Amino acid sequence: MKKEVSHSKIKKQINIWLVEDNVRYRKTLKGLINRTSDMQCSELFSSCEDAINYNNQVDTPDVILLDIGLPGMSGIRGIEKFKILYPSTYILILTVYDDNDNVFEALCEGASGYLLKDSPPEKILDSIHEVLAGGAPMNMKIAHKVLDMFTKLKPQTKIYGLTDREKEILHFLADGLTKQQIADKMFLSFHTVNAHLKNIYAKLHVNTCTGAVSKAFKENLI
Repeated sequence: MKKEVSHSKIKKQINIWLVEDNVRYRKTLKGLINRTSDMQCSELFSSCEDAINYNNQVDTPDVILLDIGLPGMSGIRGIEKFKILYPSTYILILTVYDDNDNVFEALCEGASGYLLKDSPPEKILDSIHEVLAGGAPMNMKIAHKVLDMFTKLKPQTKIYGLTDREKEILHFLADGLTKQQIADKMFLSFHTVNAHLKNIYAKLHVNTCTGAVSKAFKENLI
């Protein structure tokens, strides 16, 4: 008697779509994917428009490998369309473009990873598994670019031109000292401390001691 195989034990293959206009690269990558036991490249498209118009809701892709430099709609513009049609699908950029603008735009639009086409074949296959596991695959060069971009986006501390004495007075204000206590501690007259405070207010664009201290903390001035 033939033993019936339980469908629950049959592992579903990862369904991959490839959007790529280079015929040779497209066929090579499809062959690479289909020789992998747990993956299947079920659909090939030469443009975003073809893939979008196909609109197969029955067998949706797990991962879309997407080029950027496509005829018609660019891959970056296509990301938004794919995310609307297939919100649970991961989009992995696979392109020759490694400039900062393309990397940044692709990630902002919702790409889950960014690889260059000259990546080793095993890297591409590993990246498909990585993105399905919640990772964000990138080669080393792209990762460095992303880190550099985020570093440049970090707000820089403004230079307000405070003198060392003015910074010292701000420190004492932050410690809760009054103007007179600051004057005594620094061996200055009350009027001199008051004059320094007026300069501090003008440089920080505030009108009160509280405002000066608050801004100094926010801007890492003390």
